[in-house]
Amino acid sequence: MATTQTSIKHLNNEHTDWLRGLGFYKDEMQIMKNRLTEVAGKNTGSEAVSMLNHFENQIALQTTNIDTLKHDINNNLGEIAAQLNDNTPGYIEQSLADKHNALRDQYYTQEKIVNELRHEFYRYAAKWM
Repeated sequence: MATTQTSIKHLNNEHTDWLRGLGFYKDEMQIMKNRLTEVAGKNTGSEAVSMLNHFENQIALQTTNIDTLKHDINNNLGEIAAQLNDNTPGYIEQSLADKHNALRDQYYTQEKIVNELRHEFYRYAAKWM
């Protein structure tokens, strides 16, 4: 059975874009955390505090998810590099391309979650600041 191979050129750009995007989103989590501290200092009502806890937990969770995804992407890059040394220059096996595609789905899901959280948070912050 012949194996399908994928060119490395298009994968490299995606990895770079994802890592840059995740870095941006991690910075956004820190900005939101700082703003959350401001909101907490100005509001002690139960409604504000309840949502404050929600956002605090979500920011921590999404920061962890971002770090995990960055780690997985870097592992995929390492696997690709190792396979490139063993195979036809410039190509990887389909199984590794499939892992890359799964990471793409994870990245887009993470991006959607962070953007939804960010929009929800800024509506909350506008109400309580």
